[in-house]
Amino acid sequence: MYEYFEGIVTVITPSYIVVDVNGVGYKVYSPTPFAYQKGDKAKIFIEQVVRDTGITLYGFQSEDDKELFLKLLSVSGIGPKSALAIMAAEDANSLAEAIEQGEVKYLTRFPGVGKKTASQIVLDLKGKLRDYVARLDRQDEEQGNIPPALNDALLALIALGYTQKELDRITPKLEEVNADTADQYIKKGLALLLKK
Repeated sequence: MYEYFEGIVTVITPSYIVVDVNGVGYKVYSPTPFAYQKGDKAKIFIEQVVRDTGITLYGFQSEDDKELFLKLLSVSGIGPKSALAIMAAEDANSLAEAIEQGEVKYLTRFPGVGKKTASQIVLDLKGKLRDYVARLDRQDEEQGNIPPALNDALLALIALGYTQKELDRITPKLEEVNADTADQYIKKGLALLLKK
């Protein structure tokens, strides 16, 4: 029903944001809520999921992320909350590449994903994410090859109130860090920011 919302982000929590669209606040679950800043205008790509228990909105920063979410939902045994948890736990590019390469063991590290579910993800999606991976690779090149996890970490640090100037000072040091997740980059970034 909805394609996207454009509005002001009024609330940010670890699992969802609230977007004010012309005076109506929509609760939108997101894999990357801290990528948004409170008070900023944002365009959020929406997927509405209707269940017996209610209607839930899931939001993404790009159409590509929404596409990945829908592909995960198409896998037998993966519901919206599981798909969101998988996307929140890893940068989208690494996740898509793991699926494309059939790395079942790698996929079992995600919340709620056992060997059977990981095998099902590979079986259902392998070969269907090549275009997605290629688009993300092009975006990485355009962004100066900053890893997606580092980019997410920088956005989270901005949401925590740090300035772009402060982040520009520590970004070169963070690029030298060999981290796999945004959380690892955030911890290292906070340690650098708190050093005088």
